[in-house]
Amino acid sequence: MTERIPGAPQVPAIVARDFSFWYGERKTLHEVSLTFSRRAVTAIIGPSGCGKSTFLRCINRMNDLVPDTRTAGELEVEGRPVYSRTLDLVAHRQRVGMVFQRPNPFPKSIYQNIAYGPALNALALKRDLPEIVERCLRRAALWDEVKDRLHESALGLSGGQQQRLCIARALANEPTVLLMDEPCSALDPIATQRIEELILELKQDYTIVIVTHNMQQAARVADRTGFFDAGRLVEMGETNQIFTAPKHERTEAYITGRFG
Repeated sequence: MTERIPGAPQVPAIVARDFSFWYGERKTLHEVSLTFSRRAVTAIIGPSGCGKSTFLRCINRMNDLVPDTRTAGELEVEGRPVYSRTLDLVAHRQRVGMVFQRPNPFPKSIYQNIAYGPALNALALKRDLPEIVERCLRRAALWDEVKDRLHESALGLSGGQQQRLCIARALANEPTVLLMDEPCSALDPIATQRIEELILELKQDYTIVIVTHNMQQAARVADRTGFFDAGRLVEMGETNQIFTAPKHERTEAYITGRFG
């Protein structure tokens, strides 16, 4: 986590300036410009195929794994150009953690899932790993449920527990930004509530960007919300304003269920 210096100007956590993205000849993001504040939750909403998950994956350079893609414009995380040729991609993905739609724990023990990143990235000595594992599991509100089974397979956890484990695994790499792509879509209502409560706690220390189809969820957890449609950012603003007094007709049509 970056240290907050009183009185010092804060660079926005994430900035996009006229950012565009192509899969082959197909342009899927069109000149997106927006800013994400530090230590806040920003939700990205919009219909299926509107580009919101693509944008999230661009922040973490996940689309590098897809052949024949290209970008234009600027995208920065904490002042660093994401698509710079000199970017240390391993360090970038350490700073920008990602949680996916479906929980994806490693086929290892609960303990090994959390310890793997710090050990691999030389973030801690081996003797310090137990403390890191406990701290991250506590941050993910999972410690009390698993403290007596740390060396059992993570695949034996429930879906909601697995998702919190994935969040704890991301926290173990000491990120400053957490990207969450539909993190509750595969979970039941009780597990969803636990994840939402966790998001509200974590924003005290992390910048969180969540992609969601669930507009009620966006209203519950997000400080700001951006509405994407057809690869374009239509509107961005305070969440309450977006849902009660949207400025664009297309935004109002979406949140009232007239399309999407």
